[in-house]
This record gives sequence, structure tokens and C-alpha cells, in this order.
Amino acid sequence: MPAGVAGAVWSPEALGGAPGWGGGPVPQPRALARRLAAPLGTLAGVAAAFAYVGTVDPNEPGHYPVCPLLRFTGIYCPGCGGLRSAHAFVHGDLGTALGANALAVVGYGVFAVLMAVWLIRAVRGTPMRIAVAPVWWWGLGAALAVFTLVRNLPFGSALVP
Repeated sequence: MPAGVAGAVWSPEALGGAPGWGGGPVPQPRALARRLAAPLGTLAGVAAAFAYVGTVDPNEPGHYPVCPLLRFTGIYCPGCGGLRSAHAFVHGDLGTALGANALAVVGYGVFAVLMAVWLIRAVRGTPMRIAVAPVWWWGLGAALAVFTLVRNLPFGSALVP
């Protein structure tokens, strides 16, 4: 017992903890809703974007703007074919999605894993912190550069949307 506090009861319940659980705070329903707001809001926004792209076909001209890099230079950027890839992915055509932009399909998978981790951490009450070392950012940039280079060379025509 701390000095100077005679007769005080030092128990988890007295300190705001849950009875019988070792003293952690009791999660309140509002706190859980608040923790889930950001990941569920993000997920809802991405789902709405995929629903829109799934409904409005990017293969039909006039619905979406043309890639400016492709229009002015004729070079396919790493994102070229991304909307067609998302449209095919929404409709369950994985082969067409990979053919339109394989890198985008990999991105969908990475996003799904990160969302699952974020939701699990939000429910548990642990913060979502992603610390990416600079070498990973350089590696991602190099992968994007190689993907762009290969898809614009004659032998990389399989990667052209």
C-alpha cells in the first residue's frame, strides 16, 4: 500500500478495471464504434468505388478520362488498365483482371490483407501502426519502374492492357 494513503482499497475494480480480469478498463460499446469508424469508413469508400467501376464499364468510351501519359506520349503508366482490371475483378473475371493490370490485382490483395489486420486491431483496441523502412519504398518504386519499362517494350506485350 502506498505511503500516506491509509485505509485505501487498491483493487482492479477501484482503479477502473474489470472485476476478475486483472485490472484492464472495460471496453465501452461507444469506444468500439469509434475505433471501427475509420476502417469501416475506408472499406465503405473503397467498396463504393468498386461498385461504381463495376457498374459503369470502362471498356466503353466516354465514361472515364484517358490516361494523360498514354494520350500524349503513347507510354503505358503503371496504372494504365487499372479501371478495366477493377471492372473485371468485380465481375469475377480474374484472368481478364490480371491481363488488364496484374500489378493492380496484387494491390487488391495487399489492400484486403491490410484491411483485415486493421479491422482486427480496431476490435482488439490496439493501434494500427505501419512503419515501412525506406528500403521497401525504394523496392516498390523499382518494381513500378520495371513493370512500366517491361510493359512498354515489345517482349512485354502481355502486360499491355
